[in-house]
Amino acid sequence: MPQQEYVPQQYQSASNRTSASEAKVVLQSKGNGNIFDFSFQALRPGLFRTTFTSQKHPLPPHRSAPVPEKSLDHGNWTSSSPTPTSQTINLSDISATVDWSNGPPEIALTFAGQETPIHSDLPHRSYVADGTGVAHYTRYNNGTLHLGLGEKPAPMDISNRHFVLSATDSFGYDVHRTDPMYKHIPLLINATPNGCVGIFSTSHARGFYSVGSEMDGMWGRFKVYRQEYGGLEEYIIMGRTLKDVVRTYADVVGYPMLVPRWAFGYIAGGMKYSMLDEPRACDVLMEFANKLKQHDIPCSGFQMSSGYTVAETEPKTRNVFTWNRHRFPDPKGFMDAYHREGIRLIANVKPYVLGNHPEYEKLRDAGAFFTDPATNESATARLWSAGGGESGIGGHIDFTSEAGYRWWYEGIRELKRVGIDCIWNDNNEYTLPNDNWKCALDAKAVVKEGDFDFSKDVGFWGRSLNTELMGKSSHDATLDIEPNQRPFILTRSATAGTLRYCASAWSGDNTTSWDGMRGANALSLTAGVCLMQCYGHDIGGFEGPQPSPELLVRWCQLGIYSSRFAINCFKTTPGNNSVGDVIEPWMYEETTPIVREIIKRRYELIPYLYSLALESHMSATPPQRWTGWGFESDPEVWNNRVLTDGETQYWLGDSLLVGGVYEPGISKAKVYLPKDIANPDLQYLDLNTPQSYYSAGQWIEIDSKWDESIPVLAKVGGLIPVGRPCQTLAVGDTSNPANLPLDDYRAVEIFPPSGPSNGKEFTNTWYEDDGVSPPPARVSTFTTKYTCDAQRVNVSFHEELHPGYLPAWSELVVVLPAGDKRAVTLNGKEATFVQFDGRRQAHFRGQIERSGVGSTVLAKPKI
Repeated sequence: MPQQEYVPQQYQSASNRTSASEAKVVLQSKGNGNIFDFSFQALRPGLFRTTFTSQKHPLPPHRSAPVPEKSLDHGNWTSSSPTPTSQTINLSDISATVDWSNGPPEIALTFAGQETPIHSDLPHRSYVADGTGVAHYTRYNNGTLHLGLGEKPAPMDISNRHFVLSATDSFGYDVHRTDPMYKHIPLLINATPNGCVGIFSTSHARGFYSVGSEMDGMWGRFKVYRQEYGGLEEYIIMGRTLKDVVRTYADVVGYPMLVPRWAFGYIAGGMKYSMLDEPRACDVLMEFANKLKQHDIPCSGFQMSSGYTVAETEPKTRNVFTWNRHRFPDPKGFMDAYHREGIRLIANVKPYVLGNHPEYEKLRDAGAFFTDPATNESATARLWSAGGGESGIGGHIDFTSEAGYRWWYEGIRELKRVGIDCIWNDNNEYTLPNDNWKCALDAKAVVKEGDFDFSKDVGFWGRSLNTELMGKSSHDATLDIEPNQRPFILTRSATAGTLRYCASAWSGDNTTSWDGMRGANALSLTAGVCLMQCYGHDIGGFEGPQPSPELLVRWCQLGIYSSRFAINCFKTTPGNNSVGDVIEPWMYEETTPIVREIIKRRYELIPYLYSLALESHMSATPPQRWTGWGFESDPEVWNNRVLTDGETQYWLGDSLLVGGVYEPGISKAKVYLPKDIANPDLQYLDLNTPQSYYSAGQWIEIDSKWDESIPVLAKVGGLIPVGRPCQTLAVGDTSNPANLPLDDYRAVEIFPPSGPSNGKEFTNTWYEDDGVSPPPARVSTFTTKYTCDAQRVNVSFHEELHPGYLPAWSELVVVLPAGDKRAVTLNGKEATFVQFDGRRQAHFRGQIERSGVGSTVLAKPKI
């Protein structure tokens, strides 16, 4: 990107400083024949909007987030002008000052009680025109935690590093070095013990972020966001904690989507299965389903890779929305058969067509592709189609064109009609080779705000706008066919706006390695704060060598403690570049029983995982969380690089602290137990060793043999709801071709202190719904409280059911930690001892007195 910086000077106030309805500063600079407009506005406590534009630098009309409504009570904010060239807005506990005495405006944001701003612009060089784009320079808060930007290489702390803000097909990437990857989300968060601030750009245009990686003697340390096209629109988000910032960010871009309950089970996949001609792919896939039964391994979904679209004759390229009738002679019949096995199907679709696609000419003539201004014809590029590194000439669908958008919409509708359960938007990074390719801009889905002549250049609108519109087309077509079910779109690439349409994502084509498994944790934590909260990785690695038995087991042990648990791969070799190989749970005889039990434990955890997903939909809190989430008063979480790297441990919800083992032949692992100044007696329980309690605020070493466990600790006073170790039918499912059992068992694994609670009562809440219905959410709340003494654990249970939702379970089983020999009461009655399970945990059963559906209602549970 050529550097052509121009810093506008001599700003003047362009409007009244205050009014009864606005807390806003509007400035204008006129000089050298240029007019630049700047605005700063408080929208609600903790949320501010900044724009920097000119006639040559307009805001792209279709941004990744619409401007949220203002929510200001005039009595709660004040505005003053300390000098003729400054204005201060005081809102809630934040003071925001805009000062333009040095030339360009400089914003400084400070929390009440603090002398130093937590966010401030770089003096003399804050807002800059740079050729066709802009740049924004801010001071760098050295020695603090920076995270975000969607999906960036590990570690989680991205301080002192430089990144490309774009998306690309990074097949076989290095999790610690490759950039860019698949996501384009310009959200940077600076988290400190004294507060947090996020900066979010709504542009889809390609850009760059230097997070303290640039400095010089005059300017010192700084951060700079460079955007190649258009004007600047940024939201500055202030919060005392990371949780505050993430939730306010969700207020701007939208909360995570509802995910169908079945998606939290084991998702299988592998390129090879759908690429086979002899034996036919459909037969091989049915054999896979039979092997699942033989090995007693539950499976909820299968990712059907794009081999089903490969042409039957040369050239055997992938032709989206077509079927290879040799591999799948009866697509509907095959899907019905798979559904009878209890397995949902996830169909891969790619947003481009090669020149030999049967509808290529039709799409070209209709204007469904971009236009190359050099020829004034449909733009073509070399596109992946056959095997690793193999390609052909074709065109990307221009989703800003009505012809392209509608063709895709109808193709998705047809896949849904034939029985596909989930649409898998793949290869949707839009790595186009030319910024000057023209967009059609005639699709109804394209937002065109403003009255200026829109540039049609894809560089101005941003390649990733098409990623977002592809998600919308897939989402809306799915909802059109199944209006009574929540649409489920899986996406490889994403923008902030894409997540309003795509409920799940993953980290793309990772590589098999111990380092890759470790670094993936950092990607998960970053994804969570960027609202990709049903997120995971291809267990065992998508590309590279096959995992060893030990690595496969370790990856599965870790993977069940994430929102998405999928085993999917390609595994090419020089002699096998198009079909690849697969990872299967039974691939090693000696590890099959271990992997089986791991996957069954995954199914037991689904009520907990699903509750966390509902919580994220309502509150934006990610299921997987950095060790310091909620423990901001602990200096160790800020000062220890192992913890800020985010690679070796994380929270799963409030109750489970998950570690891992990331080297072969290692049977011990270190875990840090964060402390809470408000809970000085906090303890943790090692779930793999009976009655092993540890005080918070220390590093401990946990025995973790590879064929037994990874470190998993429970916060004392916590709880997780669990279900059966098998597939069950969600309450809202009206079709049950596999005769799955009802979800009629619910237990709570509680983690009381080893001795008396001394009057302290522990309260935990989880959430459930019917697992199927589209928004608005109809969520029921279940609250469990418990105390204990030396002889008993006393549990109380209360539920608030949403009208129309009746749980299939009518009993509650209380599960004590291994080695806990106390009795249990439930709602004042003695609970019945049932059994000791394989983990030596005691189970007690009690009846639930359920007077009727809807007797107590929460329209939206309080988070």
